[in-house]
Amino acid sequence: MARRDLTGAVDFSVLESMTGGDDAINEEVLGLFAEQASLWSALLDPKVDGWRDGVHTIRGAAGGIGAYDLAATCADAELSEDDLAGPALERVRSALSDALADVAAYRHELMLKSLRG
Repeated sequence: MARRDLTGAVDFSVLESMTGGDDAINEEVLGLFAEQASLWSALLDPKVDGWRDGVHTIRGAAGGIGAYDLAATCADAELSEDDLAGPALERVRSALSDALADVAAYRHELMLKSLRG
């Protein structure tokens, strides 16, 4: 997977603007995002107390890297009624998967770039 595999789920210009284009900082921020996503995605189940907290945290992290569709999907899920949480959280999981695929492709490109010197 490399940058050519990006789907558009993340606008990396947001990240690059925030980090001044520093590849090491980009990698660190994206690594933190992936780690947070792994931790908080365990809460993306309507039967789990605190699922809204998980969605809210993912929403903030998504906005910080330019994953606007994910952030918007999280915002919608946060406002959903409890009986509609299941489908809303499925949309969050799907958007998160898309964003993580783009993050993986971008990080792979950063790794290849660092190997080239």
